[in-house]
Amino acid sequence: MSTEPAGRPARTQLWLLILIFFGPLAVAFILYYGLHGLRPHHSTNRGDLIDPARPLPNSALSDPNGGTLAPQLLRGKWTLLYIGDGQCNPRCHEALTLIRQTRLALGEDMRRVQRVFLVTGNCCDQNYLANEHEGLILARADDAAAAGLISLFPTYDGTPVGQAGRIYIVDPLGNLMMSYSPAAPTKGLLEDLKKLLKLSHIG
Repeated sequence: MSTEPAGRPARTQLWLLILIFFGPLAVAFILYYGLHGLRPHHSTNRGDLIDPARPLPNSALSDPNGGTLAPQLLRGKWTLLYIGDGQCNPRCHEALTLIRQTRLALGEDMRRVQRVFLVTGNCCDQNYLANEHEGLILARADDAAAAGLISLFPTYDGTPVGQAGRIYIVDPLGNLMMSYSPAAPTKGLLEDLKKLLKLSHIG
């Protein structure tokens, strides 16, 4: 006589136990990592994730003195980037100070991060920038060479990129990956950047 029917209830109970214990975990994993539309927003980051990340091309940008910056400017390090007018309004002052202080707060990891200001016009308030933001890389973004680069930055609520007052994170491979509005928590930039540096082995 076959004993298979007697073994079926035991196997059924085993699968039910597996489903009870691991089912919720599997569902949560699928919802979070597999279905972008159902993934909870801002669960691990404080800025706006640019998904998918946008590869930025090498660009022959000019510095304020007319020299040409390295085409690989946005590669090799993590970049905290701001785009705006060179006369630097109050939001510009706030954003540049935030990226300076964020980098300093990284301690030894600060060497992995650079600061870039893409200047859309009226370049530049040199006294302010030299006195307050030593080491900040200035690049003109008001010529044809920069037009293609700027066009890759996302717009929000129809506001032109150069007027949005946003801070951006570019990874060491040149991918534009995060954006921070003027209303974003000031500590959020540091929190996110620390996580990225901890998880990344590049830059």
